[in-house]
Amino acid sequence: MIVIIGSVNMDLVLRVPRMPMPGETLAGDKFMTIPGGKGANQAVACARLAAPGTAVAMVACVGDDAFGAQMRQSITACGIDDRYLDEVAGEATGIASIMVDANAQNSIVIAAGANGRLDVERIERARPLIEQASIVLLQLEVPIPTVIHAIELAHSLGKTVVLNPAPAQALPRELLQKVDYLILNEIEAAMLAEERTVANSDDIPQLAARLHALGARNVVVTLGEKGVYGAFADGRLDHLPARKVQAVDTTAAGDTFIGGFIGAIAQGRDPFDAIAYAQAAAALSVTRIGAQTSIPTRDEVVL
Repeated sequence: MIVIIGSVNMDLVLRVPRMPMPGETLAGDKFMTIPGGKGANQAVACARLAAPGTAVAMVACVGDDAFGAQMRQSITACGIDDRYLDEVAGEATGIASIMVDANAQNSIVIAAGANGRLDVERIERARPLIEQASIVLLQLEVPIPTVIHAIELAHSLGKTVVLNPAPAQALPRELLQKVDYLILNEIEAAMLAEERTVANSDDIPQLAARLHALGARNVVVTLGEKGVYGAFADGRLDHLPARKVQAVDTTAAGDTFIGGFIGAIAQGRDPFDAIAYAQAAAALSVTRIGAQTSIPTRDEVVL
């Protein structure tokens, strides 16, 4: 079983010809409400991209509003176990306001809402579920104390711990010693490695080595159109170039990659084979609009 602990957001997506300047009013092209949130996106990606029969469950919070009901329906429609998807009375479901420009680049602002109520107590209540897991996957759109507690719990139970440290923010150094797979982009890698900037892709091997030194066993750095760099505990290092596609929306590319990678790892596939599979899934996702609406199924992914 793969257990995802994280955020659930309704994405409020506005297509724009370009990003507005400060103080500018700009006419948009199209508005959509699409299920999202990094935690929910990754759970859906795992459910769609893992091998048939792989159980996927989520530990999260939604509000007692219309968005909460819609998000639950979207999650359960993918066959995801929602026993620990709590509805919080008096709270709004988290939202992400997303602008996507003509070049498929996006700008995102998040309001946590019920995601902020995913506390340590709820993680402890979900302990029976975590005990059944083989892999536990987390991100940083819920309170950091909750993330730390969940990682420590999963590690103590001997589970494979996967962390996507996004949005980028500081974490206790010792936490990385309990992470089996650290999957992040170059900005997040620079922050965790305590480097001020990333000058170019040549810096990535040094950042990965630094993250290894801090305790992360396996490091996967996603580089967008520049591909993916993997540095694994067995000493293997390599850069895999990205697939060339015409992107229309990159909103869920990273989450799709993570779901595809973890789904392949859960099947016992080689990490570099898992990267290639995840890249193929992510490449397909950017040719579609939205977050969960863009995530492909296993049958659609062609290596």
